[in-house]
This record gives sequence, structure tokens and C-alpha cells, in this order.
Amino acid sequence: MLFSISDIQTSISEGNILWKKHALERMMERGISRFRVKQAILTGNIIENYPDDYPIPSFLICTLIPEPLHLVASYDAKNELIYIITVYQPDLMHFESDYITRRYL
Repeated sequence: MLFSISDIQTSISEGNILWKKHALERMMERGISRFRVKQAILTGNIIENYPDDYPIPSFLICTLIPEPLHLVASYDAKNELIYIITVYQPDLMHFESDYITRRYL
């Protein structure tokens, strides 16, 4: 990983964010606002990395404030741009009660 969560948070603060169509559709379906996603990035932590994703490696961010929220994003370090791929509220079927540890069914 050639970047840190603080690099991503700086990009969000500067408005360097692109919303994938899939993310926007899921956010509308799930009643999750853009503001909520930005806050999740500013308060969350990277809990998983997907270095083999193409064309840019992606990662999973989790925040618990004010309630659990996960988002998958990728970060173009060269252009300091974050792409929001999808957003969802984690459930206890797929995650432990910390909403960070995956349950493998």
C-alpha cells in the first residue's frame, strides 16, 4: 500500500472524490447520504485491503460512528483521488459484533 488513511482523508477534505454509479445506486437504496460516507472516511479505519483489484487496488473502510458502516473504495495516489465503489451497513451474519472481523460461513 502506497498511501495511508490520512492521505485518503485529506483527499476527502479537499473534495477529491468520485462516486461510482454502483455506489450511488446502493446509497439511494439504503438511505445513506454522501455526507455520511464522507464522515465514515474521516472517522473510519481501513480494515481490509484488496491489492489485486484492477485497475486500482481497493480497500474496505469501517466506521462505528454513529452506527456501523462499511465502504469499499480505491485511491489513485498519483492524482490524490478517491473512488467510492460501494457502501453498506454490515450485518452480524457476515461480521462479528465488532463489525470488523469477518465470519467465514
